[in-house]
Amino acid sequence: MSMQEAALALQQLKQRIAEYDYHYYVLDAPLVSDSEYDGLYRQLVEIEQQYPELITADSPSQRVGGKALAAFESVQHRQAMLSLNNAFADDELEAFDRRVREGTGEAVVAYAVEPKFDGLAITLTYEHGLFVQGATRGDGYTGENVTHNLKTIRAIPSRLNIAQPPALLEVRGEVLMLKRDFEKLNQQQAAVKGKLFANPRNAAAGSLRQLDPHITAKRPLHFFAYGLGASIGVPELNTHSEAMQYLADLRFPVSDLRAVKIGAQGLREYYAEIGEKRHQLPFDIDGVVYKVNDFALQASLGFVSRAPRWAVAHKFPAEEATTIVEDISVQVGRTGAITPVARLKPVFVGGVTVTNATLHNEDELRRKDIQIGDTVIVRRAGDVIPEVVSVKTELRPADARRFVMPAVCPECGSHVVRPQDEAVARCTGGLICPAQRKQAITHFASRRAMDIEGLGEKLVDQLVARELVHHLDDIYRLTLPMLSDLERMAEKSAQNVLVAIEKSKQTTLPRFIYALGIRNVGEATAKDLAQHFGNLDALMQADVAALTQVKDVGPIVAEAAYQFFQEPHNREVIAAMRDLGVHWADIEKKAALTPFAGKTFVLTGTLPTLKRDQAQAMIEAAGGKVSGSVSAKTSYVVAGEEAGSKLEKAQQLNIAILDEAALLVMLQAASEDDTTTETPSDSIEPLSKQSSLF
Repeated sequence: MSMQEAALALQQLKQRIAEYDYHYYVLDAPLVSDSEYDGLYRQLVEIEQQYPELITADSPSQRVGGKALAAFESVQHRQAMLSLNNAFADDELEAFDRRVREGTGEAVVAYAVEPKFDGLAITLTYEHGLFVQGATRGDGYTGENVTHNLKTIRAIPSRLNIAQPPALLEVRGEVLMLKRDFEKLNQQQAAVKGKLFANPRNAAAGSLRQLDPHITAKRPLHFFAYGLGASIGVPELNTHSEAMQYLADLRFPVSDLRAVKIGAQGLREYYAEIGEKRHQLPFDIDGVVYKVNDFALQASLGFVSRAPRWAVAHKFPAEEATTIVEDISVQVGRTGAITPVARLKPVFVGGVTVTNATLHNEDELRRKDIQIGDTVIVRRAGDVIPEVVSVKTELRPADARRFVMPAVCPECGSHVVRPQDEAVARCTGGLICPAQRKQAITHFASRRAMDIEGLGEKLVDQLVARELVHHLDDIYRLTLPMLSDLERMAEKSAQNVLVAIEKSKQTTLPRFIYALGIRNVGEATAKDLAQHFGNLDALMQADVAALTQVKDVGPIVAEAAYQFFQEPHNREVIAAMRDLGVHWADIEKKAALTPFAGKTFVLTGTLPTLKRDQAQAMIEAAGGKVSGSVSAKTSYVVAGEEAGSKLEKAQQLNIAILDEAALLVMLQAASEDDTTTETPSDSIEPLSKQSSLF
């Protein structure tokens, strides 16, 4: 390749890469795969290595180049980067609008509004379309030259995408780090035991002010433009909103949340709108900015001290504050999770007074090295539970104390265990723990468990609040006077609940195991455990090794089941329920030889008398399997009223179709002769021939 050919190829490659960078980093809409992009970049670097004299300042290869500096040079801004006055309350907003109207003589003023990014303010200088210098805000008049670092941010154009660029263009904006990138960066830092950043703003500032641009290049920084500085040769722009559109046309990333609002009422509405969206945004903001939209009106208002009269920042309540950890205790969640909680010296943050903050789990507590007595930074974002972000270890007192996780549950005294490969420690007293009581009772009574109709969440709340039910066995001690005395519970309703409770005493072993609420034991696992052990006593006596022999039961599930049955409190509750009449038929090992063995059933439509889960339980108790979809491997489809596509597919595949009566005949035959190994499908007349049902 000649030098002339290389120069042309480089120009084409730079244009393509710039186009892909714009779509990826600004529009968040990639045009090519990562591998294709990397291939183009390699081509560019190879040509530049062959012809180094063709390397230009706007080359993508220069985004990660440059030597480490001893210190940043000072840069004097052509046009001062002044700060904004703040408004926190509604009356301050009203006062700002009143001053603007009085200063301009306008009855109503239009304002350009936009989010206030929580990052680092910078200015970018372009000469004849080429990015030549970038600097931090500094004191507003003099900043630091961070050009090489800013070149690593691919959202910032190296060259303006315009045929006749202005002779001079200063772009003001904010460097920040997206929330998702901040989380990834801290994970990477933790993996190498590096410094963890307190928040995205600190991470962005620390990354941009690295003396070595190669370090900055590894940090996922982003940029948003929010205004113009000094300029020569730009088109006539009369308003701030026109200027922002001009920057967008030049392919600078600008906020799509910008707008123009009229008067104080419009500003209030915008503040409320952005406040609602705040925590769903991909980046942090700490308020919104209002600017008089008309440049002529801005000029007439001028400046006061170091801030413009024509703009104000309407700040959200602070989301981070500093306070002291006075103590650390634990909370027991409704699923038994043991969560350490910092008891704080009261501090106002995020619009409320915070006295507690979650420490998540033991690993997080140790990673952040939080001790009782520490001075900490606390964050509260919206409705998010307050958390301790970091510790000011330099302020740690001599008498600071480490917290030790409890070995027993503070609510019920049951053992606390931390399952293998899990970060969360848990209370094993699922059936007797007050903190887990409502959850355990509601699950126990649910339709797929013990199916106690009428015993829903609202009734459970009352039973627990009145201390009528402490443990699951107390359900079977409820009386008519107890229930009828509850709110919105007439005698007839109470009687219906008692009937449902009595009916639930006759159940199946899989249902009972599932109803116990053992962690990680769902319906399918409960059935596997019941089938494997045959009776509850054998299951309760099994150790972890025996439990792992069950189909689809791994070490985590086995450990959870073992710990559950090892807890004396749980065994006492089970024994009490059996004494109160809860019973089931043990599963015979020869069940595998029933006529239903190896047969797959699909249930569809509404059956006349059986609920679908009842039919499923009966089929499975007889040794069959119930599937949710029809395939060539389906043995029978049990169809009720309004059977839909599953019935049609079964007819297409010529699969035998049963109604409820035919299913009950098969079940009865299976119970009478469980030595039969197969029921010929032609012994049951398919529903497609029983026209009386359709």
